[in-house]
Order: sequence, then structure tokens, then C-alpha cells
Amino acid sequence: MDIAKQEKRNRLNGDITAPEVRLIGADGEQVGIVTLEEALRHAEEQGLDLVEIVPNAEPPVCRVMDYGKFVFEQKKQRQEA
Repeated sequence: MDIAKQEKRNRLNGDITAPEVRLIGADGEQVGIVTLEEALRHAEEQGLDLVEIVPNAEPPVCRVMDYGKFVFEQKKQRQEA
């Protein structure tokens, strides 16, 4: 998958529109279903981004991560392949 398409597909932080999300923490542990406001606060407290990774799920699955680092690592993997 093209990185530009990946970036367009993933909604970040304030672009997420669902009222509730299934939250996965930065450590990969499932936090559970929380309101969008709680999820955004959780990400902000850690200085990270909230990224919608499975938008078609009910509720959408979001993960707390450093999105810039994620995109950089994806590009690096593609160059090595």
C-alpha cells in the first residue's frame, strides 16, 4: 500500500468523528470502549496522536501512537524491501 494512501486513510486526533471508539494504548494493550473525548485526552496526556486504524469497525478502533514515527518506519520498511 502506498504511504500517501495510508496517510489519507488514517484519521488523526480531531479528524475522528465517531462518538465512541475502541481504544488501544501506546503499549498495545486494549483499553476498551471509551468516548472520543476520553481517547483524545488519553493520547494528549502521553504527548502522542490518536489514530483511527480500523474505521469500518463498530465502534472504530483507534490507537495511541506517534504517527510521524509510524509513517517514517513504514517508508523505511518500503525502501528496504
